[in-house]
Amino acid sequence: MKKNQIDIITMGCSKNLVDSEQLMRQFESQGYHCVHDAKRPQGEIAVINTCGFIESAREESINTILEFVQAKTEGRLSKLYVMGCLSQRYQKELEAEIPEVDKFYGKFNYKQLLTDLGPAPANGQGADNFTRRRTDANSRRKLTTPSHYAYVKIAEGCDRHCAYCAIPLITGRHVSRPMEEILDEVRELVAEGVSEFQVIEQELTYYGTDLYGHTRIAELIDRMADIKGVRWIRLHYAYPNQFPLELLDVMRERDNVCKYLDIALQHISDHVLQRMHRHVTKAETLDLIRTIRERVPGITLRTTLMVGFPGETDADFQELMDFVRTQRFERMGAFAYSEEEGTYSQQHYDDDVPADVKQRRLDELMALQQGISDEVEAAKVGSTQLVVIDRKEGNYYVGRTESCSPEVDPEVLIPVEGRTLRTGHYYQVKITGNDEFDLYGEA
Repeated sequence: MKKNQIDIITMGCSKNLVDSEQLMRQFESQGYHCVHDAKRPQGEIAVINTCGFIESAREESINTILEFVQAKTEGRLSKLYVMGCLSQRYQKELEAEIPEVDKFYGKFNYKQLLTDLGPAPANGQGADNFTRRRTDANSRRKLTTPSHYAYVKIAEGCDRHCAYCAIPLITGRHVSRPMEEILDEVRELVAEGVSEFQVIEQELTYYGTDLYGHTRIAELIDRMADIKGVRWIRLHYAYPNQFPLELLDVMRERDNVCKYLDIALQHISDHVLQRMHRHVTKAETLDLIRTIRERVPGITLRTTLMVGFPGETDADFQELMDFVRTQRFERMGAFAYSEEEGTYSQQHYDDDVPADVKQRRLDELMALQQGISDEVEAAKVGSTQLVVIDRKEGNYYVGRTESCSPEVDPEVLIPVEGRTLRTGHYYQVKITGNDEFDLYGEA
């Protein structure tokens, strides 16, 4: 057990990761040493940043808490704190069920931890006794990603209130960060060596509406692209209703805005979309996709779809399959519906699609998409692509193209073979082959 060391464990999405990175920076400014996502407790203090989005995420968060409770019981950990979406929503229940946790914080009051812990006691192995990585006085975060890319969270919350989604119940209404604050953060990160930015929020196309009376996402991205040193900007996550088409013009005209858009469509059947409270129709969705591809030639579209929503019929599902087959999304994720406490669908619909039917539909949909993805990637063989190197792994350098977001998309594997490629640098790579998951290339 290392004195004055804090283990930070992050569950769930990249938005949670940003919160953890901010907290780590502030802990280190108080003299602590922070380790992110340690496989087992190493320090005397642990902070678990939980996810409460869906049942499987809640189970994973609770299991992680219990693992650290066991370590505390065995004397391998002195203090255990929990924060994030799970404790935001279920704090009283967690306090009653897991009293071994020293304190639970929500998603928005977690910085109270800094006051509660106070500065690190003297003579411990705090941050001053370690080599600091990007934690100078002007830094807002201690990045846990490779040194060349970062996530930039531009808002919290969501105003959409889709029937199945608990996020507004957890995070509240949409609250945008001021534009100048975001741009200042990007400048700081560029000064620290970051060149690639994943712009994230629950519904980025709504950005600025609460502050300025109308969406200003296109202006924000355009101004980000003006910052010297910004090489790639990638956008997550858009909503199809009231999509600001001027954003497409920025994407087309600015070389450092990736031709990549993550837009969650969820379904295509009007029957299902209406029950989901998505406030968009099949015709409007098809028109938007057509417009996106026309205005931004060569764009990579990533989407997320849901199967097994209450009332989804075989005909609805086949309509979804036909949609995917026709649209040929470059990237796609999918999941089966699960009831979420307090949502409209949980309160008003019967979860009437059997579990085995949900799983079968999910398997069929993903098998269809896998074939499409294989064909999309195979078409790149023989082309030359700009690739950023993320890491060296075994006999390969591992990188990504403009069309690949970290963690979720295919990677490019380049044999080492005596070459020296530098992490965070960009290289022209000839694509020589592909398999089910990745591309292969030569620099």
